[in-house]
Amino acid sequence: MSVQTSVHQDLHGPELLHHFADPQQQRNAVSLGMWIFLATEVMFFGGLFCAYLIYRGWFFGDFAAASKSINAALGGTNTAVLICSSLTVVLAIWAAQTSRRMLLIAMLVLTMIFGLAFLGIKGIEYRDKFEEHHVPGASFSFDHEPIPGHPGQYANPQHAQIFFALYFIMTGLHALHMIVGLGLFTWLLVMAWKGRFTPAYHTPLEIGGLYWHFVDIVWIYLFPLLYLIDRHP
Repeated sequence: MSVQTSVHQDLHGPELLHHFADPQQQRNAVSLGMWIFLATEVMFFGGLFCAYLIYRGWFFGDFAAASKSINAALGGTNTAVLICSSLTVVLAIWAAQTSRRMLLIAMLVLTMIFGLAFLGIKGIEYRDKFEEHHVPGASFSFDHEPIPGHPGQYANPQHAQIFFALYFIMTGLHALHMIVGLGLFTWLLVMAWKGRFTPAYHTPLEIGGLYWHFVDIVWIYLFPLLYLIDRHP
């Protein structure tokens, strides 16, 4: 390490990288990078949402019949779980800002527990779809399923298969982002245990929180679009 770098860290703290002038500049740069990354994620999921909405407009009755086969209670439970996890993330950041190390660790652990609970419930849903042969492919079956609100009319299996393909793609990608988030929070938990976060330095927590909130928001849109089609009497 050069003398200049050593002096630079002594003045501003070991967490400040050498190519930043001060902690605020580093925080602004990191935040901008995360927001740019989230913008690309919005475009990524936005394409899937557009495809879903187009097909839903074309085959609304078939999509409604397929949607009613999904367990809305499990989906609602997962929604509540993610909302609670967003709260624990906010509390974790507040704990770091107020030098409450044990509370910070507890909130990070709770966030991870909520994330694992979400994935477990999603696994139950996937298991049910496999058992019901609702997974797109050679074994797919969706015969004689009535269209809600249209007595005597049955869903087109090919159109229903499009719904389930989009369902597995969109919820599967969301679950993958959850897994990445759990890996990120594992690292944050280790850093919190070592006492790396202080009121002056907790930028990684804020960046991790931004990512987690984005994943939660995606689910807030997925839940009504996939689970609540034509559920009214």
